[in-house]
Amino acid sequence: VREIDALGGVMGLAADACGIQFRMLNTAKGPAVRAPRSQEDKIAYPLWMRRHLTEHYPTLTVAEGEAVEILTENGSVCGVRLLSGETLRCRAAIVTAGTFLDGVLHIGMETRPGGRWGNPPSVQLAENLRQLGLQTQLLKTGTPPRLYRESIRWDDLPQQAGDDPIPYFSYSTPPNGPADSVIAKCGQVSCAITRTNPRTHEIILGALDRSPLYTGRIVGTGPRYCPSIETKLVRFEDRDSHQIFLEPESIHNNLIYINGVSTSLPPDVQDEFLPTIEGLEKVKIARYGYAIEYLAFSPTQMRPTLETQAVPGLYLAGQVNGTTGYEEAGALGLIAGANAALKIKNEAPLIFRRDEAYIGVMIDDLITKGAPEPYRLFTSRAEYRLLLRQDNADLRLTASGRAAGLVDDTQWRAFERYHDLLESESERLDTTRVRPSELDVATLEENGVAVSTDNGISLDRLLARTNMTYALLEKMGLGSATLEALRQTPEDRTLVARVVEQVEARIKYAGYIDRQKAQVERHLGLETTPFPTDIPLSDVPSLRTEAAQILAERTPATLGQASRLPGVNPADITALMIYMKTREKK
Repeated sequence: VREIDALGGVMGLAADACGIQFRMLNTAKGPAVRAPRSQEDKIAYPLWMRRHLTEHYPTLTVAEGEAVEILTENGSVCGVRLLSGETLRCRAAIVTAGTFLDGVLHIGMETRPGGRWGNPPSVQLAENLRQLGLQTQLLKTGTPPRLYRESIRWDDLPQQAGDDPIPYFSYSTPPNGPADSVIAKCGQVSCAITRTNPRTHEIILGALDRSPLYTGRIVGTGPRYCPSIETKLVRFEDRDSHQIFLEPESIHNNLIYINGVSTSLPPDVQDEFLPTIEGLEKVKIARYGYAIEYLAFSPTQMRPTLETQAVPGLYLAGQVNGTTGYEEAGALGLIAGANAALKIKNEAPLIFRRDEAYIGVMIDDLITKGAPEPYRLFTSRAEYRLLLRQDNADLRLTASGRAAGLVDDTQWRAFERYHDLLESESERLDTTRVRPSELDVATLEENGVAVSTDNGISLDRLLARTNMTYALLEKMGLGSATLEALRQTPEDRTLVARVVEQVEARIKYAGYIDRQKAQVERHLGLETTPFPTDIPLSDVPSLRTEAAQILAERTPATLGQASRLPGVNPADITALMIYMKTREKK
């Protein structure tokens, strides 16, 4: 979400305005794996987004209807036909159908067509996309029951509160949050924590013969990292308890989302096992949990721009290309939309390498490895995650967003101001040297900071020492007068805090960061070398037949992408590079 915001997207602003709880995850670990997390008000979020788009994008036209056919001319997109018969002419179309393509809902042995509860599936569009030559796959997701708030016994259940200060997502959000935000009216909400128990497990495991997951009715692949409660019990049979979060859906209704209990078991089984959980003894269910099977398309059919290889002008984003929803879907929608517009304008596409953005990691994973199960993005998927911290998303991406026309003047001016302050303070710390007599040795020793500075020391080297912080520099009178003056202005306090956080991260992790940058440089040649599409791969000496077949089928954009394809090894890439150099000499 921070990367979306840095590129000019509005998801972060919407999240800050409509969040009901905010937390920074992994604060006990290093900055490379920290991540802001929010729980959004389900009712407020779409209303805010609709209003924001209407007010801030006057040239946007919204046409309501069901898309049933992507129209083509000479193999390229030329329009979209609606169920009403109306045709919308266009040179690019982006399919973001979520779980609606051929969607089927499962509750026990009962099935019904649907993209989600209460909404019909998209059947005609699914068939049309098949006819256009896109390779399909069947995926599955699920959702937990919704419970009535007043039927839950909240007493004695552990509470999980939000963080203070609030770790907002957007760089444009004021320090005290949006004036019209949900929490400005009601404050942050807490979630309760409870657990399953052996009796819960006994009931669920005893009903697997009525579970569509274990009777063969569901054949689509589900998400590995968000399994149903049935799958958890089968996969982790040695555990006698699993943690559950009771999360309010909205301040505007009385429904509770029981996070950790996604299920498609029959309603009577859900009625039986839920009251065995502490706090839910007298629970009333507003809606039963269910599973959705839906059609998706192998993402290996996409280019790095998210345009399909089979149909120029057709882009896929979100769950239709094998990802999970939420943040992944939002990022892919932004990139697909930007690239569709840039193509129409005959401008350079917006593509990020794996060392530039988590968005780049995700898209590269999708188009090179595919998504045999719903893809979820984790920090562990990025080999350069120390470069891709959530605290430096704007430093990495905002200039690219500006060049692509996504970042407006207001956001750009704010970014330039932050960037200038950061560089100025980094230079001050690098060039300012202090003598031992200028240091408060007692303060340093009290905080466990080594004080051997016989010949003096620069402030950045002092800050790099174990247990040293910028706050200690300020305590000794070695802070920045400029930053201290800005800190007196309430609206600039967050700006100053960001500068301090960034200089500390840069200095303390400088050695590790430099090593990762060196790794990037070593691999950059492959990442920027276009894959040779004009040579017969059968002519390349020492290129294995299996690798040649895979490369011919997948046509990667660069040698770097080719090197990550399953079935292609380093020797194959070396053979290609030798052949390319030999051909150049001729």
